[in-house]
Parts: sequence; structure tokens; C-alpha cells
Amino acid sequence: MEKVQIAARIAQLRGEIRHHNACYYDHDSPEISDFEYDALMRELVRLERENPEFADPDSPSVRVGGKASSDFSQVVHEVPMESLQDCFSREEVLEFGERIVKQAECPAFVVETKVDGLSVSLEYRNGVFVRGSTRGDGRIGEDITENLRTVRNVPMRLTRPLPFIEVRGEVYMSRRVFAELNAIREENEQPLFANPRNAAAGSLRQLDPSVTAERKLDVAVFNLQRIEGETLETHEQSLRLMEELGFPVIPEHELFRDIEQAYQKVLEIGEQREKYPFDIDGAVIKLDDFASRRQIGSTAKFPKWAIAYKYPPETKPTRLLDIESKVGRTGVLTPAAVLETVRLSGTSVSSATLHNRDFIAERDIRIGDTVLVRKAGEIIPEVVGVEKEKRSGSERPFVFPERCPSCGEPVFNDASEAAVRCTNAACPAQLTRSIIHFASRGAMDIEGLGTANVELLVREGLVHSYADIYYLNREDLLGLERFGEKSAANLLNAIERSKENDLSRLLFGLGIRHIGQKTAESLSRHFGTLAAVLAAPREELVAVPDVGEIIADSILAFAAHEQSGVIMERLRAAGVNMNNLFEQVDARFAGMTFVLTGTLPTMTRGEASELITARGGKVASSVSKKTSVVLAGAEAGSKLTKAEALGLRIVDEAEFLSMLE
Repeated sequence: MEKVQIAARIAQLRGEIRHHNACYYDHDSPEISDFEYDALMRELVRLERENPEFADPDSPSVRVGGKASSDFSQVVHEVPMESLQDCFSREEVLEFGERIVKQAECPAFVVETKVDGLSVSLEYRNGVFVRGSTRGDGRIGEDITENLRTVRNVPMRLTRPLPFIEVRGEVYMSRRVFAELNAIREENEQPLFANPRNAAAGSLRQLDPSVTAERKLDVAVFNLQRIEGETLETHEQSLRLMEELGFPVIPEHELFRDIEQAYQKVLEIGEQREKYPFDIDGAVIKLDDFASRRQIGSTAKFPKWAIAYKYPPETKPTRLLDIESKVGRTGVLTPAAVLETVRLSGTSVSSATLHNRDFIAERDIRIGDTVLVRKAGEIIPEVVGVEKEKRSGSERPFVFPERCPSCGEPVFNDASEAAVRCTNAACPAQLTRSIIHFASRGAMDIEGLGTANVELLVREGLVHSYADIYYLNREDLLGLERFGEKSAANLLNAIERSKENDLSRLLFGLGIRHIGQKTAESLSRHFGTLAAVLAAPREELVAVPDVGEIIADSILAFAAHEQSGVIMERLRAAGVNMNNLFEQVDARFAGMTFVLTGTLPTMTRGEASELITARGGKVASSVSKKTSVVLAGAEAGSKLTKAEALGLRIVDEAEFLSMLE
């Protein structure tokens, strides 16, 4: 390869790796597997080593991948949180051992599981937890103390009040919790987390600690960073001390004098990875003696006294018996592979995701094919390829059904999402979810019509569309186990009040794809009536602020469905308002952005939002430097904290009301 080509390839690799670093560390959304990433990094390291004239101190080969987010305050790590050099073979492990033997007298090695999560630092003074942070770029991380307080097994107080100790651990989401979380997201047709590591990282870096708390995270501590009040000589001693102090230390760690024995332990961990409650992406071999570690030192990125052995993802072939279309609760038809059962990562797999229409077409996946299956993140079975050379000629292409498997109505090809969708507002597969959304606070705000009551009404056959809500009566409800006189009266009163809502709430409640609250408001104010919205031609729809071609197509598909017309007529007949009621009082808040947090004394946040927008202001969900005013009530959380840190104007309800006078 010519030097010009080598320079170009190095530049290309650096760019790709920086992109994938940002996806992995900063956005918690990797686009390639660890194995593919490691292959890119190894090629870059090799080319830079063979061509030192192209060395660059800013190359990703000599820098830890992440960076501190501006959403959190920064923490400077007194002891750098280094990453580890990866290896993939017995030869590389033995070479590492030989290097250590030459530099350390009678070395011992500790082998540990490598938990696949988000690396954090935990600091304690006088035995009390005082600060926690992410690794960031290894030298500067993010202060996530409040979020770490919600991690279930992070000790808030140690068993002994040492003057100071800082430890390093890995925050993870257990496989069980991950499966439960993804099941909920799948039911709600939200994007699934690819693996527990992404889910844990995204959860831990939430601006609202209450969201982190809901995700049921755990931590496994594996390293002593700094300590005062104790003198330790080895890593094994530090692990024992951390256990005594109450830290949840990694469950698998063993000491070896021989590097070959250490390697055999690495293989054993790989074979038994299913026994751990968390995902592992490898095993770590560390020099035990602290004095020898200091003598050997580190590169700009890695400690020279440790190495991480990475396990390749397990992929197996099996036969694709069929492809089924499952209807989600927002109408999307999702293809699922029916497989000849295969044993994969310790479990039997007989079905796998095929993602969407484009995924099948791009790979030319056919029923009867021999397909390659792996578990994404060791959890979700997915088809990753086809062995086309094994085709017999009897395989057949998959064709999406033209009618919904649940209700039999024609489906809509949603080009914007490579999705096939049922737009029938009364489709049984979507019914419960659509009614819950219709009654939600941001839509028709029907108090008492939560998930449990909606499921009950659907199960008893009293509700077949959201229009049926307005035809419920006292006798219907009193015949149900959850309702007495008072609860039935309260629900019927809430239903009656909802008839007077603005058109924007009704539009949002209809659940038309891509229409959020802001878009619903724009449509309501532009057209004035629901009939005008549903009768508008495409060119008029796209001319409305916040409405583009994708949203216009969703509205046209909804309006064209015969069942939509039937339901809209029943809503009108029941007395539900279908007109725009919004009137802008004045423009005193024009150009201003408000953020609401906490509980206000006399009004809901929805009511406060309407008062703001009626005076030309905007309401945002998160605090930033562009925020004009933060309206804070009782138990305001992280939004208030961030507003104070940014020096923003903060008002209570009384001051807000004075702004309205």
C-alpha cells in the first residue's frame, strides 16, 4: 500500500472510530458490535505503529472515547479512569504475561469478569457517599451523584468511616430487568434497547433522577482508585477490603501465579457467562501487586499491567420456517422469524426479530432460508444474515399482508418508517392502547380512565373504540367489580367534562401517527374545526407550521379510513367539541420559553401551559440556556437545580400570576 493510501486509510479509520465513540459513549446508541469496533481499532493501531510518521496525539487510538456532557457539571478525576487494551487470542494473553514477567518479580495475576455497563467513580468521606461520576474521557467525567443515589446497591454509608476512599465500578442493568423494560417498550411500540449496557447508560445519564430510579440499576465494584487511612499492597487485598466496607464487589475474581492458568480461567468464565445476572463482554487479567503496577506504568490510554480478553458474539445457523406479522398497539405490523429451534448463548431460540420491511428486502431473506442468528447484547435474538449458497430453489419471498391480521382492514405502507401499518381506529390489537392515550392528561384528560379501568372496560366488551367512552352509563359501570356509586359518578363526570376540551386535545387524543401536542395545536388553530382538518388536501396540510409531508400523509390515511368517519360521527353525536377554542389574549410572552417543574398550589401544569401559550409564550420540557423562565412548584427536581446553576429566572405560582395581571 502506498503512503498516500495509508494516510487516507488512517484518516478514514480515525473518523469512523470517532463517530462510533460518540454513538457508544455519548449517545448510548452503538451502530456496530464491539467485535466490529475492535477490528477497526486494531487496524488503526497496526497502521500507526508501522507508519509512525502519521502519529497524531489526538488519534482515538491514544484517547479514551467519551466526553463529558454539558448537561451535567464536570468532575476532574484525580486518578485517571483508563480503558483497557483488548486482546482476542491465547497468543496475545501469553505475550502479555511474558512482558509482565520481565518487569515484575514473581508476578501474580487476578482474573475478573468484565461487566458490560457504564464505568463510574464513587467517592466517600468519613464513610459517607459524597460524589459519583462517569468516566467521561478518562480525565474529566460527569457529576451524576443524585442519579447514583438511586442505584439500588450503591452503599450510602460504609461499614467503617475511612477518612476517604474512591472506588471504580460498573453500573449495569440485570438481564431480568432489561427483559421487563423492553417488554414494556415493545408493548408501547417504543424503540427497543439493543442491550442492557445501552439501557443502563441511558438510564444513568437521565437529567431526572426519578427516571433512573425506575430502571432498577445495580453496580459491581472492581477497582480501588484512592484511599486514606489504610495501606494496601495488592489488588486482591483491595477487593477483600471493599467487600468488608459493604461494596458489591464483582462476583468472580481469582488469583493465579501462572499466565496459562489465568487464560484457562478466562475461557471458563466465557463458558459460564449465562450464570451471571448481568452481561459480560470479556474477562480482565490484572497484575496483582500495586508497587509493580506503578513501576510498569501506563500508555496515554491503557495501563500496561492489565489486559481485557474479549469474547466473540455467538452466531449459529438455523432454518427460517416462516415469517409472522404481529400487530403492535399503534398499528405497526412487525415481522418475526419462526425458526427451527437452536441453542444460543445458553438458551433455546425459536423466534427472532426481523426488524422491518427494508431489513428483509436488503438481505433478500426468504422463507425456507438457512439464516444466521445471534443474540444482540446476549439478550434479543435477531437474524443477522442468510447463507444463500445453501438455497435449494424452494425458498419463497415474504410478502407483507395487504390486510391487518387482527381486524382484516387494509393496511397502509408508511414509507417514512419502512413500516406497514393498520390505520383502523377500532383495530382490536390497538384498542386498549389507543383508549389509554385518548384519555391521558395531555389529550382528553379523563381522570379515572387509567390502564386498569380501560383494560376492564375492553375485556367486558363495553368499549370498542374511544367513541364508546361517551356512551357509558351508570348501570354499565356498577356492574363491574372495580366500581361503586362514587367511583362510577366520578368517572362519568370526568367524561362529561372532557367534551368541552379544545379541538387540539381531541386531535392529539385520536392517536394519528406523528401528531404530538404542538402539531395538534397548530392544526386546530389553522383550520378551526376537525372536519376542516380531515377534509384538507395534502398541499394545504403541509403549509401548516409543524406539519410536513410525513404528518400530512398520516392525516390523509386516517381520514380515508371508513371506520374513522364512523367514530368521528359518534363523537360528534355524543356532544364532544370539535372546534378550536383557543384565543390568544395578548403577546406579552412572545419570544419567551417557559419550563414548568414541581407541583403548583392552585393549578395544574397543563393549565399553566395554556395560560402561557395564550399570551404568545412557548412551553418546553427541559431546561437550557435558551429558557426564559422556570415556573417551579413544590418538590421541583433536577430541572430547578439546573436552572439555578445556569442563573435563570425562577418564579413561583404567585409571581407567575402577577406576570399575568
